[in-house]
Amino acid sequence: MKTSVFLKKVNFFSIFLMVWLSLLSFKTNDKTIVVSKDGKGNFTTVQQAINAVENNVLTRTKIFIKAGIYKEKITIPAEKGPLILEGENSEATIITYDDFASKKNAEGKEIGTTNSATVFIYSNHFTAKNISFQNSSGRVGQAVAVLTAGDRMIFENCRFLGNQDTLYLKGVQDSLDKTRPSRNYFRNCYIEGTTDYIFGAGTAVFENCTIYSKETASYVTAASTPQENEFGFVFISSKIIGNAKESSVYLGRPWRPFAKTVFIDCEMNASIKPEGWHNWSKPEAEKTTFYAELGSRGAGADVSKRISWSHQLNKAKRKKYTAENVLKGKDNWNFRPHLK
Repeated sequence: MKTSVFLKKVNFFSIFLMVWLSLLSFKTNDKTIVVSKDGKGNFTTVQQAINAVENNVLTRTKIFIKAGIYKEKITIPAEKGPLILEGENSEATIITYDDFASKKNAEGKEIGTTNSATVFIYSNHFTAKNISFQNSSGRVGQAVAVLTAGDRMIFENCRFLGNQDTLYLKGVQDSLDKTRPSRNYFRNCYIEGTTDYIFGAGTAVFENCTIYSKETASYVTAASTPQENEFGFVFISSKIIGNAKESSVYLGRPWRPFAKTVFIDCEMNASIKPEGWHNWSKPEAEKTTFYAELGSRGAGADVSKRISWSHQLNKAKRKKYTAENVLKGKDNWNFRPHLK
């Protein structure tokens, strides 16, 4: 009898503790920091708000960025907890800077492609919504708008504005551990550029996105997929368009030998070259890269003239190229609940 009463008390305490912790977690998860240039928020710059986010925590913080042009270089360190950057509107909330690879630093040395980025994202569990990320340096060579190197990253209703090397999915590009995942999901995003404007070693899915080749464009992608990775860049139900000249743009070329890029059910306008892909003057890469399509449509989608070492997927092979399968990894990441 005494044991039964004791167990009841223990169970009651356990339930009370669980409810209390869940309420505490709910309050913490709902934490919002407001950035506003007019001083009516918690901070006036985005970097100030990021610096205020706790390190090494599991709870998520939202940084709401009011409309405005924020000219600043932003770094989100690896130790930051889960973070959402959300703007008022992707055309009204703009984060921009104008560095470029050949720009000289204080020592007179070029800063390089990596250091040219406007935004550096090294943390995991990062989400951005309704924001424009811009490198405004112009056509001066490599100039990155966003660099990602974390894992489990989501971009929704965002714009990536630039010219050469706009979006750098760096991942494990310079890492000795090529097995570390760096997964990126893009939905309803706009990405523009001229040369290799989506590039890097990360794994990425672009779903319902607009990929826009500007007037002097030449290559859309330049993947450097590690040999160990099954997937590189996968475009699903997206538009590959632009105002570049007819038959002037390649879908991709291999920055590294095992580049992997696939287009599924995408619309391609006349700017896309009939041959589709380029070997970057590296014939040996033709044996190791994996370039493929299925269901391409539009003036640039005549696959009869594609280079012989590219692939046309059948419906059976297409099954593995769902966003969920490409991004699930060993931990079965499910990104869908984090979307609107």
